[in-house]
Amino acid sequence: MKHPLTARLLTFLLALVALPALAVPNLSKVLGQDDEEFLPPDEAFVFRADFSDDHTVRAQWVIADDYYLYQQQFRVEIEGEAAELGEIAFPEGKIHTDEYFGEQEVYYQDATLHVPVAGTPGETFQLSVRYQGCADAGLCYPPQFKTVELTIPDGNTGDIATATQEVQQFISSAGTSTSSAGNVQMPEQDRLADMIRSGNIAWVMLAFVGFGLLLTFTPCVLPMVPILSSIIVGQKDITTRKAFVLSLVYVLAMAFTYTIAGVLAGLFGANLQVAFQDPVVLSVFAAIFVLLSLSMFGFYELQVPASWQAKLSQLSSKQEGGTLPGVAVMGFLSALIVGPCITAPLTGALIVIGQSGDPVRGGLALFALSIGMGIPLLLIGTGFGKFVPKAGGWMDAVKGVFGVMLIGVAIYLLERIVPGWVNVAMWAALAIVSAVYMGAFAQPPSSSGGGWQKLWKGLGLIVFIWGLAMLVGLAMGRASIFTPLKGLSGGGSAAVEEEHLPFKMIKSVDDLERELAAASEMNKPVMLDFYADWCISCKEMEKYTFTDPAVRQALSNYVLLQADVTANDEKDQALLDRFGLYGPPGIIFFSRDAEEQRNLRVVGYMPPEEFAAIAQQNQ
Repeated sequence: MKHPLTARLLTFLLALVALPALAVPNLSKVLGQDDEEFLPPDEAFVFRADFSDDHTVRAQWVIADDYYLYQQQFRVEIEGEAAELGEIAFPEGKIHTDEYFGEQEVYYQDATLHVPVAGTPGETFQLSVRYQGCADAGLCYPPQFKTVELTIPDGNTGDIATATQEVQQFISSAGTSTSSAGNVQMPEQDRLADMIRSGNIAWVMLAFVGFGLLLTFTPCVLPMVPILSSIIVGQKDITTRKAFVLSLVYVLAMAFTYTIAGVLAGLFGANLQVAFQDPVVLSVFAAIFVLLSLSMFGFYELQVPASWQAKLSQLSSKQEGGTLPGVAVMGFLSALIVGPCITAPLTGALIVIGQSGDPVRGGLALFALSIGMGIPLLLIGTGFGKFVPKAGGWMDAVKGVFGVMLIGVAIYLLERIVPGWVNVAMWAALAIVSAVYMGAFAQPPSSSGGGWQKLWKGLGLIVFIWGLAMLVGLAMGRASIFTPLKGLSGGGSAAVEEEHLPFKMIKSVDDLERELAAASEMNKPVMLDFYADWCISCKEMEKYTFTDPAVRQALSNYVLLQADVTANDEKDQALLDRFGLYGPPGIIFFSRDAEEQRNLRVVGYMPPEEFAAIAQQNQ
């Protein structure tokens, strides 16, 4: 439970936050308020602690009128080894929108924490607490630290599990809602945030490596596979050792980028990845990937003038990993441009960084998450160094495959900024051209030999039919890559339109409040969906979850609101800040009386079955 360096860093950062208020003696005048004197912190927040029973320490703060304490700023530790601290039970507070910390749960009048403690009866130990609060008039106090000496009662068994169970039973019988006990389940991102805050940091990092592995074959990571693979394949004299080093540099650059971007987002509320989703940036890098793919095909000499050919070849050689800095740059760009996904583990880490001001534990969790995402990339890249064929016809075929995959990455980037039908048309064109390249319409090989040629020709015909089906679907009004001909007999574009939920668009916090009030008058629950064109998980929710019949049935009585935050302007940021979100996707549920059901929040992609169950809980 002890982290002296982290505690000092927390104290320093939070003191910096409070410094502007402390540095202005007449702050109330600056804020346009009546002149008044603020209470000293020991009078504003009167603290005491004692054993309420054999296993429970009651830590209590009596809070002066018009003052409050932050739930997230409480820290309780035991000094020495005479006693063991269990899981703390927090009472339910009030939601308060704070200038410094955003939306927070706070306590007015009184805050009482029930702390399970176990140890040897008769032993004395020191209980240390840290807390921070503010005055409604505008003054924020620096963190306060108190230490009290307590003696373990004779009836204490020394079993921390028993102590924790008794405290939870007490809280349950008292009807008090807590963050870790009671009947209300916390959303996944909040549970992960609690894990980062209070868990053993080694186990936390190990768990987040596992979460990263689970994200490997999602749109967050999958497009990085052809990028790294093309770097390895593009080497002339590749060895297993060289492939490993290049892959390691790529993965570490990606991991450090995710970590730094995440820490900055948590501390300052600015998502660095959003800046790289600008249409100009995405178009430029889509063009770069197309140029890299052309170098894989070896087509430069066919169309490009000699003066341009030299420059393009030079650019390609630099980007294909001729130098370790070049590979690191590709890892950096891949992290920020290719895979900006908001997931529950990422959000949990950002909550810890943003609410506590501590970048250490949250940053370590982010780094572990990134390493987990990078382990399969490292294995794949190293594997190509060992198994990829050497120079010859095989090598040309392999490079051609990765050339097609790089064009796919370029289309993947443009998918965020172009209409759906344009995206499908690009995939159709890629499929048809790839089919021709695979020999779908070439002269059939002779019966003797040519087995591989026949296989490629057959696969090419399948790819051609798939591309043709996408074009037919477009002509009939259906823009779909995986099911291009689905529902065409039902009326073309009209059938497609019926698949989309009837969202009402909102832009600002005022729009939201107005719609919530209207829904409350109609006695209807509300669902608010945060969406952006560059958010791949948002598109997954639209395509797979929101079209599911069970989901549509569960949402049939809802008022459905959607906030398109693609522009990421001031109104978009204010709306995201209203809920402490760092970006889409984020789905917020409100009850019939317009109260947010925080335990039902959804961050990241969720399959239809799970989403329908959550929507039904709020009926």
